[in-house]
Amino acid sequence: MAKARIKLSSPDSKILDSVCNDIINIVDRSGIKRSGIVCLPTKKLVVPTRKSPCGGGTETYEHWQMRVHKRFIDIDADEKILKKVMRVEMPEKVYVEIELK
Repeated sequence: MAKARIKLSSPDSKILDSVCNDIINIVDRSGIKRSGIVCLPTKKLVVPTRKSPCGGGTETYEHWQMRVHKRFIDIDADEKILKKVMRVEMPEKVYVEIELK
């Protein structure tokens, strides 16, 4: 039986956790072995921008940031379970990558 690693990433952690829980429920109902939801470190993308549109005055900056949360789940995959996992409704902000080993 092949192993599958499902990598999920999203800027919204609540949506990401709900999708992970949906996948875990499918896998648990089928009785297949899995190794839980592993939380990877959050990436912070910071963009400093200058407040003043002209060049005059003192230099003051605003810092905009976006956080990218990542999770992965390892499962013992067979074709039926992977089809069920792929049918889970994914919001626009969740990016999924399935890797077979």
